[in-house]
Amino acid sequence: MKTVALLYDTSCIYEIVILNYFLKVTGKEMQFVSLDGKEITATEGYRIVPEDRLDSADPKDVELLVIPGGDIEKIDIPEVWKYLKSVKGLGGRIAAICAGVDVVEHAGLLEGIESTHSGEKDVVTSDRITTSRANGYVDFAIEVAKQMELFEDEADLQETIAFWREFRRIE
Repeated sequence: MKTVALLYDTSCIYEIVILNYFLKVTGKEMQFVSLDGKEITATEGYRIVPEDRLDSADPKDVELLVIPGGDIEKIDIPEVWKYLKSVKGLGGRIAAICAGVDVVEHAGLLEGIESTHSGEKDVVTSDRITTSRANGYVDFAIEVAKQMELFEDEADLQETIAFWREFRRIE
């Protein structure tokens, strides 16, 4: 099982960098993809060469699909909505932040569940879908990591919260 991050021109990389760090250090296989497999330029100006096309990642092998925010116009399309539905239908998790949440909503996956679109919370997990507002990127990373059971124990979780959210030095 692997994590797939769908990148596109204007992806906001800062919104997913902490989550990607948590996944990487816990040994999760990650695959960065774009719709066509071609280089993208993130909002922050980074040029990123994805590993492959979105359709190269078999939905049955996707444990987690991550969609960052940005100008979603090029990915807010039926092809992506169908892929999201496949991942969800096969038991995978979806994590979307900022405008990425709109893509999940347009796929019809937020109907009848709690999300950042249905309330005032900055981060919400419901029915294997985590949604977040852009300013919730630290809590988003921690919540998705909890859902993926990446923390060794409660002490590991609390140390992570202290370091990333509360900016406390860890000795």
